[in-house]
Amino acid sequence: MSTNFFKKIILFVAVCYIPLQSMAWGTNGHRICGQIADSYLTPKARIAIQAILGNESIAITSNWADFIKSDPAYSYLYNWHFIDMDKAYTYPELQVYLKADTAVDSYTKMNFLIAELKKKTTTKTNKLLYLRMLIHIVEDVHQPFHTGHTSDKGGNDFKVQWFGKDSNLHSVWDSQLIDNQQLSYTEYATWINHTTAAQRAALQKDPISQWLFESNQLAEKFYADIKPGDNLNYKYNFSHIAILNQQLLKAGVRLAGVLNQIFG
Repeated sequence: MSTNFFKKIILFVAVCYIPLQSMAWGTNGHRICGQIADSYLTPKARIAIQAILGNESIAITSNWADFIKSDPAYSYLYNWHFIDMDKAYTYPELQVYLKADTAVDSYTKMNFLIAELKKKTTTKTNKLLYLRMLIHIVEDVHQPFHTGHTSDKGGNDFKVQWFGKDSNLHSVWDSQLIDNQQLSYTEYATWINHTTAAQRAALQKDPISQWLFESNQLAEKFYADIKPGDNLNYKYNFSHIAILNQQLLKAGVRLAGVLNQIFG
């Protein structure tokens, strides 16, 4: 085979690999959140969302924002996925911080997206982009290390071992804990999606600042629990899976609440 052929193969693999290195919640994690959110949509919101997404479900569209990271035309969206916090904030401190926040980050962009999707003048093209991004970012900020430290890129540079293989703290929480359960995203959503109406109402009443506070508190705890180079395995899975599942469930329930508020 020609040298050019092999170059094309290498380029194709590289392009496919790039977005996988920078995802928040892995593919399954995002789909689990989307599947849960879908189960709590109002009929009116479901119709409005289908008119925008067409045949693409919330679960499937929730990964779009990661898949397009390899396209330079969308590079401006990179900072929308996270908000760095370099210390453990008290809730009042975080509220003050967010009130003054004018950066391009997940907090400011979620507020922007919600406002734009509520407008009747937003174009169909922008509605599709904004809805895809909102779905993704609401899910993202429930992954604790999307409120992680700037110094280690939200845990990406916090190197650890996962069952003896090189990894990092961000990847462990993005996908490795989830994938270790060996369930499809629909099986996983069915496993953890158990809430009462009262519980859903309480979660959906929480402001975005509360979501970020919870994730920040968890991130700081997880940073302190281990040290770089530690080998995380069965014990880490056992002691953290309940918190992981709680965050996935909260993301799905709260996403449904936001979408119902916009479209319902």
